[in-house]
Amino acid sequence: MSRDLMDLRKFQPENQLYSPFDSGGKVDVSIVIPLFNELDNIGELYTRLAAMIESLGKTCEILMIDDGSTDGTFDMIKGIQSKDNQVWVIQLRRNFGQAAAFSAGFDLAHGDVIVTIDGDLQNDPEDIPQLLKKLDEGYDIVSGWRVNRRDQFLTRRLPSKAANLLISWVTGLKLHDYGCSLKAYRQEVVKNIKLYGELHRFIPAIASWMGIRVAEIPVAHNPRSHGRSNYGLGRALRVILDLITVKFLLNYATRPLQVFGTAGLISFLIGLGISIYLTIIRLFFAQPLSERPLLLLGILLIILGVQLVLMGLLGELIVRTYHESQDKSIYVVRAVLHSSAQERRDLVE
Repeated sequence: MSRDLMDLRKFQPENQLYSPFDSGGKVDVSIVIPLFNELDNIGELYTRLAAMIESLGKTCEILMIDDGSTDGTFDMIKGIQSKDNQVWVIQLRRNFGQAAAFSAGFDLAHGDVIVTIDGDLQNDPEDIPQLLKKLDEGYDIVSGWRVNRRDQFLTRRLPSKAANLLISWVTGLKLHDYGCSLKAYRQEVVKNIKLYGELHRFIPAIASWMGIRVAEIPVAHNPRSHGRSNYGLGRALRVILDLITVKFLLNYATRPLQVFGTAGLISFLIGLGISIYLTIIRLFFAQPLSERPLLLLGILLIILGVQLVLMGLLGELIVRTYHESQDKSIYVVRAVLHSSAQERRDLVE
């Protein structure tokens, strides 16, 4: 398709970008970009990224993940990659979703810092240096905050505001804009997180158990000028379900018996109390129980309580199998100080 493979020379900066692999493989910043049918945006995005990287003074790589595009996006980014050895192209076999695309980028990124940005040009690549500067102040994650969003109010901004308030309340991590894809992470944060469903927006919350330091800075936001948005109100239900998952992972991932066992004991005790009450009125007051729905409720609560406790015990066995079979640690070390060596060793893998 001639449109897909338009003359890439106009997207090439005047000077060939510096390859990180010319310095022994060290990469300071990896830029991860998920793409799904973004043909009309790629050229301008690459040009602006190239100019930003050239002025940044750091070794960088760009990872473009084609998430099953059908409009020639892959051919375009393949052409860009052939002219710039700083660009990596990852083509997924089908459309797996944004979380999977981010996960693929995280797995293949080499940078000490990993920056994510959407391919729709609604975020400005020129804001990336601000994120990196804030990260250098000692933070582990710097998240963009689209203060002046340029989306429709009823279908995008209002649901997003409600979701941000709900997520902040449930997770305890206060952010104004969980949905902004423009974020900067230290490598050790994202390398230890596996993404499923819509969990990419919850990375700061999921990583909070590691004791991360999160900052949020205002970034620009632009209306979409090309292509069609892949998000809608139908995403709200998926976000709520994933939020339940995140809450469980944050509070009970290593102690499932405490959530299932607590609910089970409450159910069992209520059912037992009902049964004792019914037994008393039957034995001492000779009242019939055959037509009392309360009897069935008591039996149901007792059975449900036993099942929940057993489910919690099974969860405890699964958690221990998961951690012990894979030698997974239930803690993360930031550093070790030793007086004889007088050195600080980062042990986060």
